[in-house]
Amino acid sequence: MKLKFCGAAGGVTGSCHLLETDKYKILVDCGMFQGGKFNEGKNHEDFPFNPAEIDVLLVTHGHLDHVGRIPKLIKDGFKGKIWMTKATCEFAELIWVDGWHIMKENLKRYGTPVLFGEADIAVAKSYCTGINYNEKTEVLPGVKAIWKDAGHIFGAAFIELSVDGKKIAFSGDIGNENVPILKDTQKLSNDIDVLLCESTYGDRIHEPIEVRREVILKLIKEGVKKGGAIMIPAFSLERTQEFLYELNKLSEHDKELPKIPIFLDSPLAIDATAVYGKYPEYYDEEAMRLHMVGDDFLDFPGLKMTHTREESKQINHIRGSKMIIAGAGMMNGGRIIHHAFRYLPDPNSTLIIVGYQASGTLGRKLYEGKEKVKIMGADVDVRCTIKAIGALSAHGDQKKLIDWAGSSGNTPKKIFCIHGESHAATEFAHRLRDKYKVEAFIPEFGEEFEI
Repeated sequence: MKLKFCGAAGGVTGSCHLLETDKYKILVDCGMFQGGKFNEGKNHEDFPFNPAEIDVLLVTHGHLDHVGRIPKLIKDGFKGKIWMTKATCEFAELIWVDGWHIMKENLKRYGTPVLFGEADIAVAKSYCTGINYNEKTEVLPGVKAIWKDAGHIFGAAFIELSVDGKKIAFSGDIGNENVPILKDTQKLSNDIDVLLCESTYGDRIHEPIEVRREVILKLIKEGVKKGGAIMIPAFSLERTQEFLYELNKLSEHDKELPKIPIFLDSPLAIDATAVYGKYPEYYDEEAMRLHMVGDDFLDFPGLKMTHTREESKQINHIRGSKMIIAGAGMMNGGRIIHHAFRYLPDPNSTLIIVGYQASGTLGRKLYEGKEKVKIMGADVDVRCTIKAIGALSAHGDQKKLIDWAGSSGNTPKKIFCIHGESHAATEFAHRLRDKYKVEAFIPEFGEEFEI
């Protein structure tokens, strides 16, 4: 049995892992590469395998770097079944349609070719089958898989795959501790032979979760005091909803949120938020309690949804303090770049980073303190305040990941550290070896291993 790393190896994005047995070729995730021209250029390259030979595709969750190239996989010849949780089925289609619109826009502006078309999206959707958490499913004759709650985003899972007498777990992305709305990450089974584990934050520890709301409120109050715009580049799936949940608490329950207009300026986030109401069985205890008493925990006084471009443009005419929550989360596209172009030079404005920023993205450059950045071909001075909240990350930190890898009490025999930049993956691997005396590997892109 061979395992080939076709993405998210030596980097964070582009998740794609190929498991080849005597009978089958099984693909887990097929996401886009993100972060700078070099990484994003990889999306246009041929897959390092023949898509027509893939028997089945298993998907961990609906983020772009895990599902974004599935329509391209279809276009290039894949004709198998696609398995994922029910909510992920809905999110994937939203991601594909949104990505297609962005690619069409980039074709007009920069001449960048599109990866796939509407017909490929329609076929991809028809291939998808939604399943429930914790239901063992026969995805191919003699091959069984189970999706367990990863606590990362709504519908996110880690997958435990049983094939040819071995059990292989694919982490997808493992969630942070005590994430609002979502249930806690489930434990690994105690008979895992091989684990592919993300290492996005394998080299750092987030600030305590207990201070999350306090930190959010402090930054908002500081931004309001300055009188400028408060920009939140948020991932449309989960980070946006989690942030809205915290704002709802501060507004309706704690009564501490300053009364300023708050704009959710992301069509994808607005559409994705509607999916949350369809699957209350995914809610944690607190979210379920609010749901049962009729409290829409993703809405509150002062929140305005700006779905159309015209509505988005009207935000510019609002004077004084205002909050703008807009995608993309890494600031490598979407409406946030238009607001950044306008407000980054304003010393009275604030940018609050709430998610991981891949190397090469605008968000990463701002996080690292660049004083001048290029947006839409123009140089922009950075004079606004830049802040980051690690406790709002969708990814578990080093401690969470190490604890989760050993959560069954019986550590997997081999662990491959993926979805991490070199330093993060390396430090994570060393920590795993030190604590569990396990074989820990850091695969390179395209590398194959016998398991």
